[in-house]
Amino acid sequence: MGLENVGLEAFVKDKLPYLKGHKCPLIVNVLGDSIEEYRHLAAGLDQEEGISALELNISCPNVKKGGVAFGSQPGLAEELTSTVRQATSLPLIVKLSPNVSDIGAMARAAEAGGANAVSLINTLIGMAIDIRLRRPVLANITGGLSGPAIKPVALRMVWQAADAVSIPVIGIGGISTWQDAMEFILAGASAIQVGTANFFNPASVDEIQAGIRRYMRENNIDQLQNLIGAAKGGK
Repeated sequence: MGLENVGLEAFVKDKLPYLKGHKCPLIVNVLGDSIEEYRHLAAGLDQEEGISALELNISCPNVKKGGVAFGSQPGLAEELTSTVRQATSLPLIVKLSPNVSDIGAMARAAEAGGANAVSLINTLIGMAIDIRLRRPVLANITGGLSGPAIKPVALRMVWQAADAVSIPVIGIGGISTWQDAMEFILAGASAIQVGTANFFNPASVDEIQAGIRRYMRENNIDQLQNLIGAAKGGK
């Protein structure tokens, strides 16, 4: 986990050919320290074949500059999204931070800037302390908390974001079973992402897909679209 990467040029040269060989949609997560850096990265990736979409990470709590501001201020989020929208024809997904007071406002800002979808949530800010050394465990003091612990928060925010925008919402946060995935779909998510679960169960994605298909058969549901936001009861 974390943010270390090889940079745009090395990614295009060394990583992209390998990733394209997997014959599945490729969504590239983009992170910058400034609007110009986001624009530069998006424009560079726009030239490459085999990329299905870009996910703009405006929400990572591990970045000391840039990302946190973009992820917590609607005006900056809209400006960033609009600038990147002009630099690429690829579909844009904006990844939102949970560390805000109004997730609906952030989702609307991304939509206003031209996002094709929003994804949420990124990690919550947390910390741990080593009681023997009497100091924070993490060198950065705080870091991103992910996994099952954040699922209730993520589910609530997906529900709120789905009410706030007309573009698709991608649910993220603590999804490790097909039942988790169904909760997010019923809350309004058009798709989901699975991260932490892959570390403790590499078969989690296959099991989630199989479970959703079984649920649909057992409940005579022909299309997943019919389940998106169904828990809202026609709201």
